[in-house]
Parts: sequence; C-alpha cells; structure tokens
Amino acid sequence: MRPYVFVNLAMSADGKISTRERRQVKISGTTDFQRVDRIKAGADGIMVGIGTILSDNPSLTVKSADLRAARREGGRDEHPVRIIVDSAARTPPDADILMKGEGRRIVAVSASAPAERVSTLREKAEVIVTGEEGVDLGRLMDELGARGIGRLMVEGGGTLIWGLFRAGLVDELITYVGSIVIGGRDAPTPADGEGFVAEDAFPRLELASVEKIDDGVLLRWTVRKKE
Repeated sequence: MRPYVFVNLAMSADGKISTRERRQVKISGTTDFQRVDRIKAGADGIMVGIGTILSDNPSLTVKSADLRAARREGGRDEHPVRIIVDSAARTPPDADILMKGEGRRIVAVSASAPAERVSTLREKAEVIVTGEEGVDLGRLMDELGARGIGRLMVEGGGTLIWGLFRAGLVDELITYVGSIVIGGRDAPTPADGEGFVAEDAFPRLELASVEKIDDGVLLRWTVRKKE
C-alpha cells in the first residue's frame, strides 16, 4: 500500500517559497516551527528533492527532545526515515541529511545515475533505483509502502511537489502563508516543474481548515481524487 502523502510548506503572501537566488527565507515564526516539528515527529518518512538538498542542506531531524523521546518510547527511531529524490545521484556524501541524527536514510535515483556516485551513496543510505532517466515516483511510493512508511511528509521543493501532483500522489496540502512579499518572476513557487496546461489536468482541492498562526495563516487542503 502506498503512503498517505502530505505536503507541508511555507510561502510568502505572493506565493514564493524563496528568493530568485533560491536563498532560504524565514517565512513563519516560532509557533509554526513547533507545529512543523510535531507533524514531522508523527510521520514515518520525510521527503525532499535534490534541489532542496543542494540549496538548503537540511538535516530533516526532529528538533524537540521530548518529541524524539516519544518516538523512542513508541519503538521508533528518533527521526523519520529521510528520503531524497535524486535522479542523477548528486547528493553530496557529507550532506547534513546523511550525517546528522540517527535513523534510516533512502536516496531514490534513476537507472541512468552514474554508478560511481550511486556506489558512494550506498555507503551512507539505502539506494532505491526506479525509472530510466528520472525517478518513477509512483513506483517509489510502492517501494516506500513496502518498507513500512504509512505517512509521508514532503517538504519540497517545487519541482518534486509538482511531480507528485502530476502523478496523482498527493493526499493533503498544508500551506502556511506568511506576512511578507518576496517577489521575482524567477523566484520558486510551491509547485514549479513544467506546470499544467489543460484545465482538466489541474489538481482540485477542498479547503479543510483555516487557522491564524503567528503573523500568517495556515491552510489545510485535501486533494480531490479523480474518478
């Protein structure tokens, strides 16, 4: 069974997730950071694309000692399984996601990824090979489900998120809209990639809740599944 996939992101009031230089920007505040840590601790896995690794170098660890302890008491690792979608195996061997915190790591690559890079990554993480030129996200979800990942949190970036929507793999979208304007026609948005053209291809959402947090608003959407 494939995981339940929920995307969690923060964007500016004008719909940007970072600057045009892809520099990370603080969009939300302390309360929202704590919320994100809680839902991260409740997930079985957390996924990002290679662009996020190269630009932000995140560790994707659970920050709260209490939440880590609760995971241990529940018989789980302190941190969710950390997953990178990386078609060409470009993840640096010393990336924080591979070095910081205990727990499992998975790197998903395509069959065309250079063998030497894949071999290096196998020393740090489990490597799943799926797809010829790019990672086959549907097959990857099957592989993750087979490894016991029931709830999968996706934190970005825009190319991965769009790919997941295109493949019909997203169940829920959680968006924090912050009280800043970033601007820039080339600044990344929550769902970049090639984009949809035909209206009947647009993923349709249903608004589940609205909540004011810090100086912004948290929107929760469920994705309408096509019949």
